[in-house]
Amino acid sequence: MYRELDPQRIIATAQSLSRRIAERFPNSGLSRVSQDLAAFAADSEARLEALRRPHWPIRLAVGAGVAAILAVAVLGLLSIRVRGDVSHVSELLQGIEAAINDVVFLGIAVFFLVTIEARLKRRTALRTLHELRSIAHIVDMHQLTKDPEYLLSPDKATESSPQRRMSRFELARYLDYCSESLAITSKLAALQVQHLHDPAVLDAVSDVQALTQGLSNKIWQKIVILDTLATRGGQPS
Repeated sequence: MYRELDPQRIIATAQSLSRRIAERFPNSGLSRVSQDLAAFAADSEARLEALRRPHWPIRLAVGAGVAAILAVAVLGLLSIRVRGDVSHVSELLQGIEAAINDVVFLGIAVFFLVTIEARLKRRTALRTLHELRSIAHIVDMHQLTKDPEYLLSPDKATESSPQRRMSRFELARYLDYCSESLAITSKLAALQVQHLHDPAVLDAVSDVQALTQGLSNKIWQKIVILDTLATRGGQPS
């Protein structure tokens, strides 16, 4: 059943993309970025396993802490002696208020202990997503100056213009590699919520996917321009 992303397949795809970029554009900045992305994908498998499996030392410590809190609460209830000579309603209300405050504080303590594991996993996942967001921006920086317009007007460059020596075919491949890198980045982000159901992590994953989709759309606009040039046959490839 194809209902889950396979980390091994994503890692293999990232490694294959890195090799393809290195063969087509050796020693390029994009090649180094793709190598880092492939290495990040390989390292993320251990992180994903940590998010998936239960952290038993934490669970045992939390269980012991909750049991101790409940034991203290029970002992406190057993030691209460109710006076039968309450002369004022205010005294009764004060006693009830104190009991409610104690219950609230105990509940907060139990909630804090029970959610320790989830909060630690959330922090790990958010750290990973922050790195993926940075990778997406780095990929975007590498395609930023790859403008197909210079194929239409190659003689209008200024002294400060970036050097552009790619042919139409090479530029199309370069942009396509950038789009594939963003797609892999998006899939690595999606892996973070495959076994971790946390609203904050899910929102962060959605942000990364929206970012990579928006950047990829910009790249594909350039690719469409290159395809239009090829169809018109106005520029050499």
